[in-house]
Amino acid sequence: MLRMPGFVNSRRERIPVARLRPFKAYAYARTSADVSHLVAPPYDVVSDQQRAALLARDARNVVALELPEGSLDPSAPQNRYVTGRLRWRSWRDSGVVVKDRVPALYILEQHFRFGDREHRRRALIGEVELRAFDENVILPHEQTLPKALGDRYNLTRACAANFSQVFGLYSDPAHVADRHIAYAISGRPTMTATGDDGVVSTVWTLADPAAIAEIADSLSDTQVFIADGHHRYTTALAYRDERRRAAGRQPGSEHTPDPPYDFVMMALVNMDDPGLVVLPTHRIASVAPSFDAQALVGALAETFDLRDVPPHAPVDEALATLETPGFVVVVPGRPAPILASVPATADLDALMPIARSLAWKTLDVSLVQELVLARALGIHPDRPETLDRLSFVKDAEAATASVADGRHVAFLVRPVEMEQMRAVALAGETMPQKTTYFYPKLLSGLLMRGMD
Repeated sequence: MLRMPGFVNSRRERIPVARLRPFKAYAYARTSADVSHLVAPPYDVVSDQQRAALLARDARNVVALELPEGSLDPSAPQNRYVTGRLRWRSWRDSGVVVKDRVPALYILEQHFRFGDREHRRRALIGEVELRAFDENVILPHEQTLPKALGDRYNLTRACAANFSQVFGLYSDPAHVADRHIAYAISGRPTMTATGDDGVVSTVWTLADPAAIAEIADSLSDTQVFIADGHHRYTTALAYRDERRRAAGRQPGSEHTPDPPYDFVMMALVNMDDPGLVVLPTHRIASVAPSFDAQALVGALAETFDLRDVPPHAPVDEALATLETPGFVVVVPGRPAPILASVPATADLDALMPIARSLAWKTLDVSLVQELVLARALGIHPDRPETLDRLSFVKDAEAATASVADGRHVAFLVRPVEMEQMRAVALAGETMPQKTTYFYPKLLSGLLMRGMD
């Protein structure tokens, strides 16, 4: 039996724990296991041109559900949310997508090459009970953007469905779930898809009740860290609360966790999975024509130890030499990037006198945000009107090249380590937006979930 979402201790206090359960997924009806032409990258990385290319490949591509055509104004006639609702209903009625007959967990394996190594990252896909962040069961690690929340919320309300998964991390050092995963993938896969980036995603179905119960029990006393999909998770929470109010139930009240809107579809990856690759997200700041590069370097020298990166040396190798928090800054007009590091004797609490944990203050991105972008360039999340001057890229070469036009400054950082992410989340904090990039992304369209 799956463990209930909480247990009662000797003092009769209800302690919330994570709850995973199987579900009956919707998937594309198919005559072949290969569904490459029907899947898409996550909605938030799909450009208009890529959307058009995906639909030209197949008009039933999931991007037609994730990013329907029409106005973003939900009050406008023929808005995208009405389009999405009608299309989702039509696809189910006509058999474009079909629902599994029995509840199951699904195993996803992503096979990819990164650097000079082959990787295989495995995930469990199921329904995870929604928990408010202050319950410390499901923990965020990055800030979210309200504009994206509105769009995802409106689409969820219209369709009552999840078309893609939230990407979660759990700790299972005993690898209890991994043993069941290994057994499940010894059988025939349900489907496979190759993304445009060459990543091969393969799905197996695990419907054995005993195995499902053991997996759910092994994860019930662990916390789940959201790796990717903060907007989707926050949207799911808001949608749950709206459905509860409509059903006459108040948020936070005791209830039986049966309604599908109390859950969200999530792909769970073991933090100890050797296939877990985390990449950094670099910052590019726009500057005015009157920008004084030398003045910025002088200001940095008051706080950081500075040294030039050797000619032709890869930036990631320069960053790897850091023994304290730091970053590389590329400014226009200078022949070489600069490696900036916090002096070993520095007091981070004195440098950043804000109510944040030491774990948060030691992040490279936190240094950039609080000590450089805010103080020297006037860019900070507390001033949303300034964020239009900030962009994010994954590629270090692209970040460096952006400076050539004289209108940008680039800041390159190291990838966040799992223990850093865990420490910040456990402190009840969120990292600056776009801190991490978990590679590869999860494809949309392999599995879908209805909530009506």
